[in-house]
Amino acid sequence: MSDLRDRVVIVTGASRGIGKGLALGLAQQGAKVVCAARSLTNPVEGIGGTVNDTANAIADAGGTALAVQCDIGQADDITRLVDATVSEFGRIDSLINNATTPTHASFDASTVDDWDTSMRVNVRSIYLFAKAVVPHMAMQGGGSIVNMSSHGAMHESQPYMPAGYSIYSVAKAAIERFTSALAPELAPLGITVNALRPGAVKTEGTLAEYGEDHDWTGWSEPAAVVPAISFLAAQIGTNFTGRVLDVAGFGVSWPE
Repeated sequence: MSDLRDRVVIVTGASRGIGKGLALGLAQQGAKVVCAARSLTNPVEGIGGTVNDTANAIADAGGTALAVQCDIGQADDITRLVDATVSEFGRIDSLINNATTPTHASFDASTVDDWDTSMRVNVRSIYLFAKAVVPHMAMQGGGSIVNMSSHGAMHESQPYMPAGYSIYSVAKAAIERFTSALAPELAPLGITVNALRPGAVKTEGTLAEYGEDHDWTGWSEPAAVVPAISFLAAQIGTNFTGRVLDVAGFGVSWPE
């Protein structure tokens, strides 16, 4: 894994699932982790987990963490999160845009509100985050942004996708295109921008959705995503940017 000692890393969606796994894993490597999510003290019913829980777990293990409530669908919350990070740690080295809202509805059952919510929370948020963190990263000489995508963004995956994921798939495709479009603009500032498809990961959310009786063969745990994210978070001032990557290829087809 990469050396992230004293790097300041924001992880959104850090109350549970992949985000919590990333926050814990990055902290173990010495990063100062800002844990952000909507659930500061009250866990989502039936799923559980808050950013305070995650930050406390990091502190109990001897790490450094800051818990900040943030609804990524709200522009003011994003600004407040970035301001709180700079106020506490004086800098922002890496941003992991992990939080998402899964919009599951068939085309017939879906609504314009479903569409707008997905685009606001999943796509608009990463634009707003970039606008908020880039000035700080540029001033300090560089940084890294990692956007969490999905195999759902791929045309080839459609035959294997469950019904009702069309809006979700469009949002993930938009995230990947924004990643590749933004990267060359930020490269002269020493800021890298990459997207990662984490594959099938068993989390509190997927468990609640599919149930214990689901065939979990081939699914990974959140900790399995940490090495790839760690590498990408460390790509500051390098030419490893503008990539859309599959976690399964880490150490195999990339970073070579």
